[in-house]
Order: sequence, then structure tokens, then C-alpha cells
Amino acid sequence: MTRIVAGSVGGRVLQVPRSGTRPTSERVREALFSRLEHLGVVADARVLDLFAGSGALGLEAVSRGARDVTLVEAARAAADVCRRNATALGLADRVVVVADRAERFVDRPGGRPDEPGQPGRAWDLVLVDPPYDLAEDALGAVLAGLVPALAPDAVVVVERSTRAAEPVWPEGLARFDHRSYGETAVWFAEPTAEPAAEDVP
Repeated sequence: MTRIVAGSVGGRVLQVPRSGTRPTSERVREALFSRLEHLGVVADARVLDLFAGSGALGLEAVSRGARDVTLVEAARAAADVCRRNATALGLADRVVVVADRAERFVDRPGGRPDEPGQPGRAWDLVLVDPPYDLAEDALGAVLAGLVPALAPDAVVVVERSTRAAEPVWPEGLARFDHRSYGETAVWFAEPTAEPAAEDVP
């Protein structure tokens, strides 16, 4: 059973796709968000959740006070689960679900004009939880695509297996922390220079 750990809808149960996803455990989500809240990047944040699966990470962020989240999930069945979870939790007005591949989505940074992630508005927090078998060059391409759309103080989180190598960080993004929780490795990165995207007031 997968639940929201804390916040306005803490304890509520989430649906999960029948197959094809690997939900982040509650223990890892609790530790991850404790760290993110300590960094001050959750409250009122504009969040992007790539490879969203059930939407657990992005919905956790909204439960804990993020302004809005865009959930990007390539599998349409899983994207439908994301929508049902957002509706069941009463968070649908702060959640946009995009059924698309992460690699394609970051080629149009910021999302569609009618989404919270509008062009010209930057992401404050990006959660990247790809399948463990995603090739490192494919992950690197996704990370590179994010760089122009990050707020100056943004945090990018990448979840991988502890058996995987550290992600190859593109120019404009640098690791500042790394944590391991059992079989899960979590990498934290931040922009190294002023990105091209700017927040719109």
C-alpha cells in the first residue's frame, strides 16, 4: 500500500499502476522530503515530477505545501492513475498530468501554455525517478534539457539504484549532496549559473 506520508493529505492511500512502475517507498519519501524541507525548497514551489508513476513524489510535494506540480508519465495507464489520485486527494486544481516521455517534455521546457508550467516560468524543484534500467546517456539528456528551465535556487533530485553510477551532470548543473536509503540512492543537484528561464511575477 502506498500512502502520502505527511502534509494536508498525509495518510491518504494512493492507487498504483498495475505494472511498469517502481513506487518510491514511504521510508525514502519521508527521508527525502525531510531533507528538501530543511533546504526550504518545498513550500510554495513549482514542482516538476518526471517519470511520475503513480504521482507519489509530486503529490507528496503538494501535500506539503508546494504551489503546483506537473506530473509527466509516458505510460498512459499510469498517467490515468496520476489523474485519479490527484482527484481523489482533492488536489486536482494544483496538479497537471502530462502523458509524454520525459525526454520529449524537457525539449519544450516549462510545459504547455495552459499548464502551471508555462514557458518563461521556472521550476523550483524537479523530481526525477526514472526506471533503474534507463541508460545513463538518456538520463543525462533529460537532465541537460532541464537546465534552461530551472529557477536560480532550484533543486533537482535524482533517484537511482545504489548499484548505479552517479548521474553524469550536464553543464549548468552540479551535485551538492548524496544520500543512500537501503537500495535507493538519492542525488541532489543545483544550477551552477543563472539559467535562461526567468520567473514571471
